[in-house]
Amino acid sequence: MNNYVALLHSIVLGEGRRVVMADLRAMVEQLGYLAPRTLVSTGNLVFSAPERSPAEIEAKLESAFAATFGRHVDIIVRLADDWLRLAAGNPFATAAEDDPTHVHVRVMRVPLSRAVLDDLRAYCLKGERVELVGGDLWVDFQGQASESKLLGVLTTRRLGVGTIRNWNTVRRLGAMLAQ
Repeated sequence: MNNYVALLHSIVLGEGRRVVMADLRAMVEQLGYLAPRTLVSTGNLVFSAPERSPAEIEAKLESAFAATFGRHVDIIVRLADDWLRLAAGNPFATAAEDDPTHVHVRVMRVPLSRAVLDDLRAYCLKGERVELVGGDLWVDFQGQASESKLLGVLTTRRLGVGTIRNWNTVRRLGAMLAQ
């Protein structure tokens, strides 16, 4: 058995409707995965499963999600060791300790190439910093992400399938894996 982290891109099902975390955990258990735990109500899962590639688990979770909740949601899966490596690779660790809500990572299904950095840096108008580590995009917004023009270009259309988590979430998921 391996431990995995799964990140849902969105848990909004429609106007005023969100996925209930108990329902999400029940869906994961129905797939035969063990001990599903959620972190806050934003679509973060930790669970155990027989050894499979993250792509296989992503496909199973996405299919089950669509069948259970009636819409497709992109889900990114990482092995526990890969998640811990992602967390350890934070290039903005000092800034993240100062204010963990300012540092985010866009966890990617397919690793980004370094060429994307030049394009994104054109949107860093308030001192934001971007860096790639292992194909995932780290961003230090130097303030509230919602106030940055950069946030608006971190889309699936521009970058591919991925989802953003702040440093608090990255750390807390790492701690859940250690339990």
